[in-house]
Amino acid sequence: MSEIASNNRPLILAALAAIGASACCIGPLLLLSLGIGGAWMSNLTAMEPYSPYLTGITVIILAVVFRKLYLVPQNCEEGSVCANPEVLKNQRIIFWVVSAILIAMVTFPYYAEFIIS
Repeated sequence: MSEIASNNRPLILAALAAIGASACCIGPLLLLSLGIGGAWMSNLTAMEPYSPYLTGITVIILAVVFRKLYLVPQNCEEGSVCANPEVLKNQRIIFWVVSAILIAMVTFPYYAEFIIS
């Protein structure tokens, strides 16, 4: 099971970086949609200066995962988890689902004004 968990680590890191990159915009919108407001919400924009760096980290990690899943041949021993072609197929599906979610989160500041107004 640790082999599967170590394969998911880059996607988890990319998700955390994307959450950090979009925290300045998605956080206040989510709280406002839940009816939570107040002057303290302006503190949630403190992450905004770091957004380009976290976006870059997200893109780099996704590129590394893409390279690992599609470009680098896998060296698997017979009987290991990665030798099963179904596992690779599932990893690729999870990669594309997570990538779509992360891209939507990272680009949220660009289309947020159309949703809010």
